[in-house]
Order: sequence, then C-alpha cells, then structure tokens
Amino acid sequence: MTMNWEQLLSNKRFGQEEGASRRDDRSEFQRDFDRLIFSAPFRRLQNKTQVFPLPGSIFVHNRLTHSLEVSSVGRSLGNDVSRELLRRHPELHATNVPEMGSIVSAACLAHDMGNPPFGHSGESAIGTFFSEGPGRYLRSTVCAETGDGLSESQWNDLIHFEGNANAFRLLTHQFVGRRRGGFVMTYATLASIVKYPYCSTLSGKKGKFGFFQSEQEDFCRIARELGIPQLESPEGTVRFARYPLVYLVEAADDICYEIMDIEDAHKLKILSTDEAKGLLMAFFLPERLESIQEHLSELEDVNEQIVYLRSIAIGALEQECVRVFVENEDKILNGEFRGSLIDHVHPTLRAAYKACVRTAFAKIYHAQSVVDIEISGYKVMSQLLELMCQAVMHSDNTYSKILLNRVSPQYNVLAPTLYERLLSVLDYISGMTDVFALDLYRKINGISIATV
Repeated sequence: MTMNWEQLLSNKRFGQEEGASRRDDRSEFQRDFDRLIFSAPFRRLQNKTQVFPLPGSIFVHNRLTHSLEVSSVGRSLGNDVSRELLRRHPELHATNVPEMGSIVSAACLAHDMGNPPFGHSGESAIGTFFSEGPGRYLRSTVCAETGDGLSESQWNDLIHFEGNANAFRLLTHQFVGRRRGGFVMTYATLASIVKYPYCSTLSGKKGKFGFFQSEQEDFCRIARELGIPQLESPEGTVRFARYPLVYLVEAADDICYEIMDIEDAHKLKILSTDEAKGLLMAFFLPERLESIQEHLSELEDVNEQIVYLRSIAIGALEQECVRVFVENEDKILNGEFRGSLIDHVHPTLRAAYKACVRTAFAKIYHAQSVVDIEISGYKVMSQLLELMCQAVMHSDNTYSKILLNRVSPQYNVLAPTLYERLLSVLDYISGMTDVFALDLYRKINGISIATV
C-alpha cells in the first residue's frame, strides 16, 4: 500500500473530529505550534537537562532551547522539501503539502515533551527502576486495591520507558479534568512525533518504541485516518510503516543534537578550539574550505568562529537531508526506505557527522559534569518512583495519603487498574523539572523544610 500526500497531511484534530469552526487566519498546523508554545509542559522544558547540567556561569542548552532550535531546523527542512515536491508534482498545490514546514516545526517543538528530568539518565532511571531496581516486585504483584496485576505487554511499557512514547501519551491522553483528549492536535502533527511506530514488545535491545499499550488504539486510529500501512508483526503486537514526516523531525533532532553538543562542549572547555574547528570543518569539501577560512579570519572571537562553523555545518546537513528525502520520495511513501536521512547523505558529511558522534560518546557524554548529574538523577528518580508506586499500591496508608495529596488532581493515581495507576505515577514524575524533582526529594528526606 502506497501512502499519498493528500491523505497523509490531514488537519483533522484528534479529540475534535467533528471539526469546530476556526476564528482566525492561522492554519490548523500553525495553531498546533501555538498551542504547544503556550503550554505548561513545554514551558517546563526550560528547567530540564539536555546533556550538560543546567547553567552556572556558562549557559548551555536545556530541553527548551534544544526544542526551539530543532523546530527552526525542522521548519527549514519541511519548507524546502515542500518546495521541491511541489516542483515535481504541481497538482499537490491543492493539498496541505505547502504546510509541510508548519507540521514539521510543530512536531519538532513537541518531540521532547515526554522526557523526564535529568536528561537521558532520567529516562533510563525509570526503566531500570522496574527492570533492575526496587520496582521489580511489581512484575508478579497483584494489587489488593485494584485486584489486578500487569500483563507482559504492560510490563514491557514500564521496563522500556521511552520519552518518545511518553510525548505521544502527553499529547493524546485524556487526563482528569480535560474535556477532550490531550492537546487536540492535528493527526499529521501527532503522527510526525512517533519515531518508532510499534509497541514496546517489539522494542528490542535498544528499548525504543512509539506508544504505550494505553495509547496503542489511539495510534492505530491515527494511522488508519492517514493511510499509514500496518506491517506484519508477531501475534499480539503492532507495527506500522514510518510516517514520512518523521524522517524530517528525526533529521532536525539529530542535526541539532550532535552539532550543538560540540558548541556547548567547546564553551565548557571539554573540547579545545582546534578540536571543535576540526570536527565542524570536516563537513565541507576542500574547494569550499578556502572561503570558510577567509571568513574565519575576519572573526577575532573564537566562540564566534565556532558559531559560524556550526551554522554552516547545520545548513549543509539540512540541504543534504532535503535532497535525500526528495530523491527517495517513492521509497518513503511505500514504506521501503531504511535508516535515517543522515545515513544517506554525501559520504563527506556522513563521515563528519559520525566523527561528531564518536567524539560526543568519548569526551562529552562521559565528562564528569554529565556523569555527576546521571548519578544524582538515578538516585532522585529511583526514590521518588519507589515511594509513589508504594503509595498507589497502598493508598489507604497514612504516609501514602500524604504523598498522594501532593499530586495534582489531573493525574488519576487512584485509577481502577494497577497499570493505569503506575502510568499516572510516571505522568507525574516525568512531568517534573530537574529543580522540582530535586526539591521534592530533599523534602521527603528531611534535607529541606517547606516554608510558607
């Protein structure tokens, strides 16, 4: 089954399928962007770690600044792909293809909204709490209050906790007190954030998947509406072809993640100026290096030199990803394209990108400041999870009541099933900022006292 752009780029809203009338001149996808920008979960990203600890005297990226930059690159990718597709297929002017930049930009803005505090260590801490830590007992426990336990697929959701799946839940789940499901986003924007369109049972060694069991039917509904084909998978599991715009969202994220980490590492003196320059200049063929060197010589500040190299490296990758997408349009629409767009860029750019990845793993992600926050994050997240899971398992206990009184009413921590209660705990904890989680941890341990 071949996907088609007219059906793929539906502006129907999830949770508002009847199509309420609009009162402004924005497109539906621009409204998606604005809803995200003004939302509390997006605002909280300013106090969530990206890679490095939150800033002291030197400002580095947090989840908010990263998401804004990814959104900017995503808009460029979407607009450039749209322009090329319209040149190839003029009949697509009558569809939502001209809005592709707005769709990708909104999806990029939302792509990290499901990530917990303390960067990737927070995400890992949740999964290992259930697979290796104090939460292991829940696998074979029947909750006395709800009368049920966890199925194999539900357990897989917990031990492979994934920020991408959590973002989809955040945007679609009908939390207590909401009149409609989630943010009421368009189907196209929602599909664009699901990088791994399959359930947790198929997550494999990497532990990546796109939706929890609680939202599986929601994604199936979106896939049916957009004409995304379902692929063969083992009995009891669900797998779909990738939604085409996911490739653009993924590329924008990959470009910003690796390139901006090089700039941050240089600011923090983890990488020398020569190391940073060498990594960024490797993105260009010899014939262009002379003009780049001339421009660098006009910039006296070394930080400005790195900013310049970073910007043109991002531009080069963006242009190549557009080329790869357009040249492989048929494969993408047939669900036959393999790998990411960056996997198929010009060999020079691909080699330079891989060099940045190797350097990041060797020098950046193992830097002391990064490891320190991982250690702290594991400790904080593990204790919060342990106490909150015990509280929802034994909600009548005095201490449990005190803890649960702290939880916002929007989280259904007293849901009728154990699985729903545990997901509500994850909704609550993953939505915390670094500072809020640390402050709650200190108060629970008597390290600090709440004051009026």
